[in-house]
Order: sequence, then structure tokens, then C-alpha cells
Amino acid sequence: MANTKILKCISPIDGSLYAERETFTSIEAHEAAKRAKVAQVEWGKKSIKERSDLVNLGVLKLGEIQEETTIELAHQMGRPIRYGGEYSGFQFRADTMADLAEKALAPIIVEDSDAFVRRIDRIPLGVVLVIAPWNYPYMTAVNTVVPALIAGNSVLLKHSEQTLLVGERIEKAFHEAGISKDVFQNVLLSHETTGELISSSAFDFVNFTGSVGGGKAMEIAAAGTFTGVGTELGGKDPGYVREDADLDAAVDTLIDGAMYNAGQCCCGIERIYVHESLFDAFVEKATAIVKGYKLGNPLDPETTIGPMATARSANEVRAQIDEAIEQGAKRCVDVFAEDDGGAYLSPTILINVNHDMKVMREESFGPVVGIMSVKDDAEAIALMNDSEFGLTASIWTKDTDKAYEIGSQIETGTVYMNRCDFVDPELCWTGCKDTGRGGGLSVIGYHNLTRPKSFHLKKQ
Repeated sequence: MANTKILKCISPIDGSLYAERETFTSIEAHEAAKRAKVAQVEWGKKSIKERSDLVNLGVLKLGEIQEETTIELAHQMGRPIRYGGEYSGFQFRADTMADLAEKALAPIIVEDSDAFVRRIDRIPLGVVLVIAPWNYPYMTAVNTVVPALIAGNSVLLKHSEQTLLVGERIEKAFHEAGISKDVFQNVLLSHETTGELISSSAFDFVNFTGSVGGGKAMEIAAAGTFTGVGTELGGKDPGYVREDADLDAAVDTLIDGAMYNAGQCCCGIERIYVHESLFDAFVEKATAIVKGYKLGNPLDPETTIGPMATARSANEVRAQIDEAIEQGAKRCVDVFAEDDGGAYLSPTILINVNHDMKVMREESFGPVVGIMSVKDDAEAIALMNDSEFGLTASIWTKDTDKAYEIGSQIETGTVYMNRCDFVDPELCWTGCKDTGRGGGLSVIGYHNLTRPKSFHLKKQ
């Protein structure tokens, strides 16, 4: 068919073609957006409870095929099946957002007297386009899909080529639950058609999770249309271990935060700063943990770290590692025998690193972390802020007041104390600098998916 392309999911397990789909033509894409706009009117008239009940049922329907989706994720993007897929996180976030809906969408009553009714209502935006990434394909999509639907919007979900089956799975579950086929649509769009739709005002809001370059493309496409764009882009999230930290807990959690999902986490730990008094012990314990990993086929229940989603991405991380070693960094763990020079990349700890190295400044999005010694809080704060990105930061200390004091000085969207790599759906998921703008989840997520409408009613 003219004006289409073939989307192909190449499995990182063995480089084979796992799934392929043909994109919509430009005409088909515009028709899908028009149907969504028409369907939204009736969907928006339903009560919050009615919409929530249908969405909740859709979430439960998805849970019925959890085993199948776990295996599909292994094939599509390489996560080991031992971790059970993403349904538990998907359900947790969906349930939390459903619970927050009535409060978040409640009108603000300024006055209700014999003379006036003055109030501010929350009105759905209309048609929301969600562009989701492959690294956590269900859990990133749910952040916007569920609150957008519950708030009364219709939703078009465009998923990554690497995780082609995810959008279809969500669509099928939601339609089986009774959500109209035009209210929620999985759409297969090329980059060109996506940009064309945005620039022609086909949507009322666009939520994009992906690269900095992709985020810029969204904003350029939306320029002059007054279409809202929310973005979560790159990250280089730091962890800081203070002198008073619980060392074992810090090592276990930060290294897991750096290596889980082969390091392909939006809020994964990519650089660690450790007080000089704990540095040697931290590195020794971290090295022992990583040496115990099993790199291999994600369909093997014994595998703890699978391949990266693509060989291209793995080679980009290798290039960062090689450059750092050429500049004086030291690798603490030998290259694994299973490292094939392709998608299967050895988990790597680097010391003797500095901020002149790309591995400490540019997003890696792979199983590598650099560890630096610092002398005090001031040095740690300066290093944590020496980044173009700002999604999360993790502070390890027994002193809550000190964690808040330090966290208040860090340029980031979320500050953790004694944990990391966790999305709390009751808190706003947001970033700053090149990580993007806007906010998802929490009551603020609902506010960003609706608009305020004021009523000033004078009684006779």
C-alpha cells in the first residue's frame, strides 16, 4: 500500500525477525484521529466511576495473559523471564491512578451562596496521543493511558517498533472490557506520519517518552498548533553514598538500579559518588555482586541479565566503555564469556573515572556504571548537578534532614533517600533540563491531561 512502511521487531535473543506490521497510510491515520475525536464526546459524558470501572476491567483482562506477555517481552526486548514481566507494576500504577481520580478531577468550589456559584471544573483535553518506549513498554504506557482515559479523553497509543505486540495486547484487553474501539486505539505510525498528524492539530495533547532528539521533534511538529506536549527524555541519574550510609543496603540497591533490565531504565543509576571513607569497600562489594550475574538467553530461568534490546545500542555503550578505559578508567569485572560483541553486553563497573569521560556525562542506557570518590556533600552536589539531565537522584544516609537539604540543591525531578529506580504513582513523575518537561502520575498527571474551566454564575 502506498505511503506505508514495514515495522520490524528484531529479537535481541538471536537477531531473528520476531514480528512485523505495516504502518497506517496518512489517510488511515487521520481517519483514526477523527474517529477518536468523535468517540471522545460520549466517553467524556460518562462518570469518572464508569470510566474507571471499564479501565480497571481492562487492566484485569491484561493480567489474564501475564505469562504470555512475559515471554513476549523476552523475545522483543530481552528482559529475563525470571522477573515475571511488567503486569504487577502496570496494575499497581493503574489502580493507584484510578483511586486518585475522584480527588484529582473534583471541581474547586470557590463559592456556593445565595448570590453566586463560582467553581473551576476539570475538562478532558480531547484526543491524547501516547508515544511509548520499548524499555518498559507496559509500565511507561500506563502512566498516561490510564489517567487520560479515566479523565475522559480518547487515546491513541503509538508503540515502539521494538515492542510491536504491546500496544495490541493493551488494545485487545481494553476492548474486551467494553472500552469503545474508537476511544482507545493502537496505531502503527511512521515518524513522518506522526509528525504530520501533530502539525495538523489532530491531537489535543501528546505525551512522548524517548530520546532527546525525539522530544525535540515532537515540539517542532507541535510548534504553532498550541498542542500540549509532555516529554520524558534522557537521563544520567546519580546516586550519592554519604559517610553515614548503610553500606550493604546502598551497594545492593544502587548496583541493582544500575544493572537491572540490562541498564535500560529511564531512572536507572548511571553514576555513583561515594564518600572517600567508604569508597574501597563499596567498590569491592559492588564488584562481587556483578561477578555473580548470569548473562544469557532471557528465556532461561537462570539468566539474571539478558541482552540489550539491540546490538546497535550495545555497541554504543561499548564505545563509551572503551573510550573511558583509553582515558584511564579501570574495569573492575572481566568481560563475560557470553559477551558476543553484539546485543549480549557484559555488565561493567568502572573506577578512576571523571567527568571528562562520556560514560559519566552522556546517557549510557546500558549495564555500565562509573563510581567516583568524593570528599564531602558539596563535592557530591556539584558532580550530581554537572549533567544535562535531571530525572532522579538517590541519596544514601541515616539523616533525613540532611537528605532533604542535599536534595533541595540537586537539579532533578525526584529525590530518593535510601532507595532508587522506583516510580511512586502518587508522586509526580517529572524531570528538568534535557530530561524534558511536564509531569505524569499523581494528581498533577490528571491536571496535565485536563484543562480548567471556570463558572461564574450570578443568581437572580
